[in-house]
Amino acid sequence: MISRSSGPLFASWNPAVFLPRQRRLKEAQSTLSRQLRLLEKQCGAALLRRDTHGMSLTEAGQHLLTDAHGILAHAEEADQRLREGQTTLTGHLRLFATIDLGQSIVTRLISRFLQANPNVTVELGLSSRPLRMIQEGCDVAMLPGKITDESVIARPAGKMALQLAASPALVKERPTVKEPADLESWPWITIGGHQFWNTKELTLSARNRADQTIRLSPLLISEGVMSIREAVRDGLGVSVIPEFLIGEDVRCGRLVRLLPEWSPPDLPVHVVYSGARLLPTRVRSFVDFAVSYITKELAPKP
Repeated sequence: MISRSSGPLFASWNPAVFLPRQRRLKEAQSTLSRQLRLLEKQCGAALLRRDTHGMSLTEAGQHLLTDAHGILAHAEEADQRLREGQTTLTGHLRLFATIDLGQSIVTRLISRFLQANPNVTVELGLSSRPLRMIQEGCDVAMLPGKITDESVIARPAGKMALQLAASPALVKERPTVKEPADLESWPWITIGGHQFWNTKELTLSARNRADQTIRLSPLLISEGVMSIREAVRDGLGVSVIPEFLIGEDVRCGRLVRLLPEWSPPDLPVHVVYSGARLLPTRVRSFVDFAVSYITKELAPKP
């Protein structure tokens, strides 16, 4: 096993500057050599090539040096986090959200977070195609639907309740809907993106009833829920829309809920961030804030 003192020593070592470094550290050559030999014994492998021309790392030495640098970086980052935790949050956050969630709940939560932390700044990216957002440098993402990237950490932040909705004009011109199957012949508007829901079929559930799956033939497939809501308002067809986006429309009579006792499965929402590194304090604080805020926003209203 490598001792705690040997790893940092090796991580700070560089063959090209070995002698200058030993003088800076005021350690005799024999002391450094003895420590390096002890480290090789602990590793069970030669770490250096020694010849008349100088020294160079072996393959095992290079691997150990890389790992040791990583360990020291984590230690320094942990120390920075502890120091940051004693002061006001500062720095820049790069955030990502899908368009509809980002333009509504996420923008409100960012506004609240920035008002509480005036030394933090934010850049918000919006797209309904959340591919590789963490790999591209995003600190945190807020996403509805399935999380398919196994390299990230996804914290649950509530669920979106979904409802069937149509315009009063469309409902008036169509036969009365009594069962989900009656909707198969209606014109449909659906959302694109496999992480949300299927554009070809829809499963509906009701209390004390068996689930029913209906087949869809959409007239329009859109990547934006607000785009879908506009088309539904205009009478183009029926669609599934998050409840938090149609509450006011239903109260004002612009939209009608169809089969209110039947509903699609709720859509999970997650706050997503990288699992490959320690998080700065501002990122951890924002993640906690976002999880709490979105969960409250999506909670069923009395």
